[in-house]
This record gives sequence, structure tokens and C-alpha cells, in this order.
Amino acid sequence: MDTALLIILIVAVVIIAIFVVLYFLGKKLQKRQAESEEQMKAVAQTFSILVIDKKKMRLTEANLPKMVLDQTPKYLRRSKVPIVKAKIGPKIMSLMCDAKIFDLIPVKKEVKAVISGIYITDVKGLRTGLEKKGEKKGFFGKIKNKFSKNK
Repeated sequence: MDTALLIILIVAVVIIAIFVVLYFLGKKLQKRQAESEEQMKAVAQTFSILVIDKKKMRLTEANLPKMVLDQTPKYLRRSKVPIVKAKIGPKIMSLMCDAKIFDLIPVKKEVKAVISGIYITDVKGLRTGLEKKGEKKGFFGKIKNKFSKNK
């Protein structure tokens, strides 16, 4: 009985220690993210761009500058990121995009985009508002829609 209680106590202390470490690590990462967002907002500029194409592709296939690939950790180079090919003035560029905004960007249309470096942080319609295309709904969402249309 003594050994079982000792083992449970040790396991509880280890679990509590892990939670404490994760809490402080999370706070540190949150501060770092807030600082980087402030820096991106400080450097951001608004451009009128013509969106040619948008895809989710790997960084190595996205035709981004070599410096971007060198700064990216090796384990993230194979992950797929939202890439927008756009014409800014006379130049055609490949830009990375925020995942939240990716669905809002219309293809083959002109939009006003807030760009920080090669990263699109916000998009506004140039002449009209932007609409989110049909959201994917689950099974129950489809049934709910059918019943609401019938009434």
C-alpha cells in the first residue's frame, strides 16, 4: 500500500510539473507572437493588387525568394501554406497569405491588400465588398438548411 501511494504521488508531481512548464512556455510564446504582430503592423503597406491565382502549396514549390526558404525551419518547408500569385504594379509576385483571409481572396479580381513584406495580412474589396464563398457545412448543417427553406 505504501509503494502504490508513493508511485501515485510521484506521477502527480511529474504531471503538475509538466503543466507548470507548459504554462510558462505558452506565455513566452504568446509574448513573442504579439511582438512579431506589432512589427508586421508597423511595416505593413496597403497596395492595390490583381490576384492571378491562389493555392495551398509547399514552400519549395511556391517560387518564393531563396532567403525565405533559408530562414524557414527544415521541418516546416514541406508543410503546405496559402500562396497567392498577384500582380502588384508591373511585377508578378508570389505572396504568402494569412490562413483566415485565404478564403476571402477572389481570383482574377482586383483587391486592396495590406502587405507586410511578402505576407498578406488583410484584404478589402476595391469596388465591392468581399464575400466568403460557400462554407462547408456538416451533415446536420445541411439538414438544418433544408428544414429552414421548407418553412
